[in-house]
Amino acid sequence: MNNSSEKDYFESLISLEYTHTAGSATTRFLEAVAEGKIVGQKCPKCSAVYVPPRGSCPRDGVPTSEEVTLTDRGCVESFTVVHIPIPGNPIEPPFVSAMIRLDGANISFLHLIQEIPVEEIRIGMRVEAVWKPQEEWTTSLENIKWFKPTGEPDIKPESLIFKPK
Repeated sequence: MNNSSEKDYFESLISLEYTHTAGSATTRFLEAVAEGKIVGQKCPKCSAVYVPPRGSCPRDGVPTSEEVTLTDRGCVESFTVVHIPIPGNPIEPPFVSAMIRLDGANISFLHLIQEIPVEEIRIGMRVEAVWKPQEEWTTSLENIKWFKPTGEPDIKPESLIFKPK
């Protein structure tokens, strides 16, 4: 039996490095972002458009290869107000992290909302991308600094429900 004052573990500092290799769908997406464009892929079975593309439809399990160019405008599908500072993040809390559904897409992706008081952000709010200066673009979604409100009327949340074709 273990004496309660004895440790059955030890503490050690470790460092882990990761290398991520993007697949062909993600590579094409990031190459398009480096050109100031956003692309998704369309499912040949249900016609859903995924951005960022995955190379297959998660609903139907079929490969997706048809590329669809999307606009950098959409709406807030869901959001959270972050009150805790993130180490190394230059954005001061509170800030908003939101799931953005681009026009023409059937799935949302995570990004920041800025240029509006956090208490005014709502589900269905129309937003558009604010891009970094072109000379700073890389193959990263960070080319978009954040999204900001467009001033257009909100989208009704029920219109975001996917209806397969």
